[in-house]
Formats: sequence, C-alpha cells, structure tokens
Amino acid sequence: MSGLPWLIRCAGVAAALLLACGLATARFGSALQQPSVSTRDGSLVTLNRYLREPVPEIVLVGSSVAWRLKEEYFSLPRLRNLALAGGSPVTALEILARQPSLPKIILIETNILSRDADAELIARYSGGARAEASFLRPVRTAVAAYETWNHAPPDPARARAERDRLLGQPPSTFDNKVYLELALRQMNEGDPTTPARANVARVRELIDDLERGGSRALLVEIPFEAEIEDARFVAMSKAIVHAAFPDQALWLPIDPPRSELRWADGVHLDERSALIVVRAIERALAEREGVRRP
Repeated sequence: MSGLPWLIRCAGVAAALLLACGLATARFGSALQQPSVSTRDGSLVTLNRYLREPVPEIVLVGSSVAWRLKEEYFSLPRLRNLALAGGSPVTALEILARQPSLPKIILIETNILSRDADAELIARYSGGARAEASFLRPVRTAVAAYETWNHAPPDPARARAERDRLLGQPPSTFDNKVYLELALRQMNEGDPTTPARANVARVRELIDDLERGGSRALLVEIPFEAEIEDARFVAMSKAIVHAAFPDQALWLPIDPPRSELRWADGVHLDERSALIVVRAIERALAEREGVRRP
C-alpha cells in the first residue's frame, strides 16, 4: 500500500506526457519529425528563413510554377523566392504586407490564382498566431534551425558552376506525353472564375498596400507548354487576370526562347528551362527597373 501513491503519481505524469505529445503532434505535425518533402514543411522552411534574415531587395511570390525558379539560378544576390509549392501567391503577399520592412521589388507569378490563401501560414507569420506553450517553443526552434540548416543554399561558386552546367546541356529529350495528357484533362475541367476573381481583387488591394509602403510590385507570367496555354482553365484564368490588371506598367514582360524550354508535365519547367526563364526575368528587370547582375 505504501507504493500506491507513488504508482498513482507515475501514472499521472505518464498520462500528462502522452497528452502533451498528442497535443504537440496535432499542433505541429511534421515539424516534430525528420524533415519531409511535404509542401507545408517546405513553406515553413522558406518563411522561417525569410523572417530571420535581412530584408532582400527582390522577392518572388507564386505557386509551384514559380517555386521551380530556384534562388541559386539567379545571379542577383539579394533575391528570395517565397513561392509556395501547392499554394497561392496571395499567401506570401499577405505575409509581406504585414511586415515592418518591405523589399524594393516584389515579383508576382500570376499563372495560378485559383487557390485559396493559406490562413494558417498567414496567421503564423504575421504575428497573429496564438501563443504557444512555453515548453514547446524550444522544440520548435530546434526543429526550425535543423530544417533551415538542412536546406541551406549552396555557396555562390557552386551555384555558378551549376548554372553553367545546366546551360551547357542540350534541351531535355524526356517524353512527357503521359503527364501532359493528365495535366490537360485537369486543365480542361472546372471553372476558375469565382476563386480567381476573388484572388485578383485581393492581389490588387495588396499591391496598393505594398506600394504605399515603398515596394514596386510587378506581375509575371511564366510560360506553359503550348497545349496547356490553350486549355480552358488556363485561358479563363489568364483572361480574368489581364482584365483585372490592364495597365501594362504593372507587368514585367519576359521573352525566353520557347524552343529551348521543356516541361515535366506541360506546367512545371525542368531545371534547365527554369534557369533560362530566370535569365529572361533578370534581363527584363535590367531593362525596366535598372536591376543589374553583379
């Protein structure tokens, strides 16, 4: 009987620990595991890094289409890619608009504007997230540090060598027919009208807010494969975006050599093609905004 209170206390502590683990798993999910390839993990790494480092001169926001334009492909040193795979450019724009300091130029990919903004990410990185339990903060901080270290950008010399290697290769001969047909079926279904109109209206408001804060916002269209460009969903989305933003001064026109471009599925550029599009963006920035490569 003398050991019964001790046993009860142990059981209580064990139950409390199990409850805490369950709450932590529900609250943080994959953040308490080894880094994974989920889009949410990638978004957390990207946004953690942005808010921890000095404000860059140029920021690119968008969906998985712009996410393929890796930071290491750019020659511009103070550029950050906040495009979120599987997400909407509205998410990053909302977060940027709530920061005390803004980048000089914000490039907004307009290819995919039919997805809802991620309210959870916006709250978490805009100072509106609910305060976390103090005993979990060190765990999350350690996980964020490990994720960021594990995804550290390559050094400039290695990035330059990789760019030269990619550009020295011929265009890919990968046959994407199966993936292209699947993407075409998806792009010819559904109606983007309602979400796209809501998102372009919000983008318009956010552009006004960002420009009042001293930023220059520019819209960018990244090329799709020709068949995808003609798909119903894409054509309708493009018409909505251009009707909402008729002022050509808002657009950064890019003109990469289409004969050199290849896509994994008609939508997402392969690595070499992404680099070619990055070079086209840098040329356009130099011509329109005076931004020069080092």
